[in-house]
Amino acid sequence: MERLETRELAYFVVVAEEQHVGRAAERLGMAQPPLSRAIKKLERRIGVPLLERAGRGIRLTTAGEVLRREAGKVLDAAAAAGHRTRRAGETGPRLVLAMKPGADAGMLPDILAAYRAQPAAATVDVHVCGVGEQAGLLRAGAVDMALMVLPYDDTSGFDTELLRIDGQIAILPAGHQLAGRPSVRLDDLQGETQPRWPGMPGTGPVVRDAAQLMQLISLGETIAIVPAAAKAHLRHDLVAVPVLDAEPISLVLAWPEHTRSATLATFVRTAAEVAADQRPRDRLTGGVSGDSVGRRRMADSALLRSK
Repeated sequence: MERLETRELAYFVVVAEEQHVGRAAERLGMAQPPLSRAIKKLERRIGVPLLERAGRGIRLTTAGEVLRREAGKVLDAAAAAGHRTRRAGETGPRLVLAMKPGADAGMLPDILAAYRAQPAAATVDVHVCGVGEQAGLLRAGAVDMALMVLPYDDTSGFDTELLRIDGQIAILPAGHQLAGRPSVRLDDLQGETQPRWPGMPGTGPVVRDAAQLMQLISLGETIAIVPAAAKAHLRHDLVAVPVLDAEPISLVLAWPEHTRSATLATFVRTAAEVAADQRPRDRLTGGVSGDSVGRRRMADSALLRSK
């Protein structure tokens, strides 16, 4: 089989996302006939059908689903190569960290201060992104590392350092019937409206950031189950109640597998040390730092084979 071109893979991904050749052509800024020909040519080259008709649109075959996933990885890798090459030509070392608002459990200022005190510390730029965008930024090479929350964020293809483990709390309006309880269980929250993040299933209001979420809770439109660290930024008209049987939440620092960077290794080790130092304080907030020995071993094995 001939080598596939990134251009035709990009065409296919847009068609797969739109599930309609006409809409895909409009999105790509091209006429529909040449796009249809490009997809048919791609099918001939691979040797299997990728699309089938579904009413007025199309749907992916089993082979098409596989190609959509694999094509996404190829396109991400191509974009990452461009980003990393361009950044390699910049003057002076620099690290870019992605995080969604409030996702650092209040640790990032201490981590940055400790890192800046290290010899030959690089400039660190913090890229505040939307919910769930960290993985895409890492895969595209737009950032070097990201603060991510498990089990919600996708860390496949990344090495990670565990910084903190949090319990979870329910954020409720002050007048909610459960607001006065010392704790609740998940069964107590059955039937409550909960928010829906972009791209996720659910029936609650779509929420894109923490400020919007808190406003909706205040209005009685929803409640939310979030990491216990969020309590530190709670509005006066909201109440936090521990959820005893909710799955613990892990805050991790993530970066692409096979990265070799002494600069990044120093940042990871510094973050691990700060997390370990904050462990006694975590007992007061419901969080538990990860094992510092395990963190340091991971940082050494994954990053210190620098070029």
